[in-house]
Amino acid sequence: MSGALESTGTGGIIALYVRGMPFSVSAGIGFIALFGVAVLNGVVLVSYIRQKRQAGLSVVEAATSAAKERFRPVMATATVACLGFFPMAFSLSEGGEVEKPLATVVIGGLISCTALTLLVLPSLYMRIVGDKASRRREAGKAG
Repeated sequence: MSGALESTGTGGIIALYVRGMPFSVSAGIGFIALFGVAVLNGVVLVSYIRQKRQAGLSVVEAATSAAKERFRPVMATATVACLGFFPMAFSLSEGGEVEKPLATVVIGGLISCTALTLLVLPSLYMRIVGDKASRRREAGKAG
């Protein structure tokens, strides 16, 4: 899941850059909140892939069906967080200068993280677990 965390950071940094905001303590706190949501979405998807594997599906079938079936929960988690931070991102009230970087990081990071969680994470899972399974089969044939 380190790929998801890296994409989260990238999305947050790009969002700060696009809005012309410097990195601040508030933005750093936004990254901490963002990493929690990113990890949660990754855990939801990977645990469901594992359930599918235990039910007898192949690695490819499990990862593909899990991404399709967990699309709505992952999107709901990200959408609710984005909508919750949206008023902070565009606040014009006193203290808005503290709220804006935090919300900007969370929203930008969630956009990139959600897309990569649903597209890249299943592919990485197929690659890593598929490679391990093929090595085990080769070891079984040799032994």
